[in-house]
Amino acid sequence: MDGQPHEKWANPQPPIHHAIARWAAASAERALPIFEELRPRDDRPRAAIAALRAWERGELPMTACRNAAFAAHAAARDANDAGAMAAVAAARAAGQAVAVAHMFNHAPHAATYAAKALGLHGGEGARDAERVWQWQNLAPELRSMGFPKGM
Repeated sequence: MDGQPHEKWANPQPPIHHAIARWAAASAERALPIFEELRPRDDRPRAAIAALRAWERGELPMTACRNAAFAAHAAARDANDAGAMAAVAAARAAGQAVAVAHMFNHAPHAATYAAKALGLHGGEGARDAERVWQWQNLAPELRSMGFPKGM
C-alpha cells in the first residue's frame, strides 16, 4: 500500500483507491459476458462498471456509483428469480465493483463473485484460472487489499 496505517473503514489515498477500483472493474468485466449471454436485455451490470470507470476518471460522483451498485444488485435479484445463477454472480461482481467508489473493501467481493460466475458457467477450472488471473493482474503491493485472506 502506501506505507501508512489505515483505519479499518478508511479508504486509501486516491491513487491506491483508483488502482484497486480499476482492478475490481477489470475482474467484474471478465464475468460480464456471462450475464449478457443469459440476460441479454439487461444492461445494469455493464452500466455499473461504466459508472465505476467514470468515477475513477473524475467524471461521476461516488453517489452515482452507489445508485449503479443498487441497480446491478437488482439485476442480480432478477437473474436469481429466473434461475440464472452464473448471471447472478456476474451481476453481483459488477455491483461490488462499482461499490468500490464508496469503500475500497468491496474489491475482494467483486473478484470473488467474478470467479464464482466463471466457475458456475465454465466449471471449477475456469474459476481457479480466474483467481490466478486476478492475482497476477493486481500489483503486489495491493494484493493484501484484493485478497485480504490470501490467495
